[in-house]
Amino acid sequence: MHSTIKGIREEDSVNRILIVPLGERALLIDWGGGIARQTHEQIRFFCSRLERADVSGVLECIPSYTTVTVIYDPMELRDPETGAPCYQRDGLLVYSPFELLKGIVEGILCSLDLSVETTAANIVDIPVCYGGEFGPDLQEVAEHTGLHVEEVIELHCSPSYLVYMVGFAPGFPYLGGMDERLAVPRRSSPRTAITPGSVGIGGSQTGVYPLATPGGWRLIGRTPRKLFRPDHPEPSLLKMGDIVRFYPIEPEQFAEWKEDEQ
Repeated sequence: MHSTIKGIREEDSVNRILIVPLGERALLIDWGGGIARQTHEQIRFFCSRLERADVSGVLECIPSYTTVTVIYDPMELRDPETGAPCYQRDGLLVYSPFELLKGIVEGILCSLDLSVETTAANIVDIPVCYGGEFGPDLQEVAEHTGLHVEEVIELHCSPSYLVYMVGFAPGFPYLGGMDERLAVPRRSSPRTAITPGSVGIGGSQTGVYPLATPGGWRLIGRTPRKLFRPDHPEPSLLKMGDIVRFYPIEPEQFAEWKEDEQ
């Protein structure tokens, strides 16, 4: 069982959106295609709208590059118009929980208008100590790209990066906007544990490891900022839609960094 609906505007690069069930407690919305800022904006605004709709029974909205997974409790879903159990009408079974939630999702998608949906971007500045013990792969990245180490650092700090999603590990940001000249392949043999705060490059992406996890990205530096704070009201420092700006610091500044300097 699946459903497709027209895109938000006919001129959009993504012309059709697929909606399919994932078992009995989840629904997947698939924009298709590859990584694109316009798709990201549609996903971000959809998630915001669904959250504001406060649909009874919807438990969680999980965005990625091109999809959103909506987790729900089929026994708690209610018709937004009548407040009745979503699959009952006059005591009779009319809609499955999936069908009613799909209708709600379609209504939100069809009403999205990127020309008027706006939210202020949250800009997060992240200091990075590049090279040496902080970035053991920086020299390899320079050699692979044919750039000087200083050029790698400058190119990495120049863009304002968009947080497309947070995943893999708690607080890990997938950032878009890296200069294509910095693209390097992942390591053939991943490290078993990466120091938290390590900044890496994997293919055409860059990101920051918030926890001591395995990973195969090339490590070029490390930040003293904590990207995952389990005791904080918002544990992840970054969220989808944030803008990240890196800037270089010296080892002495790294050692003296305090979180209240944010």
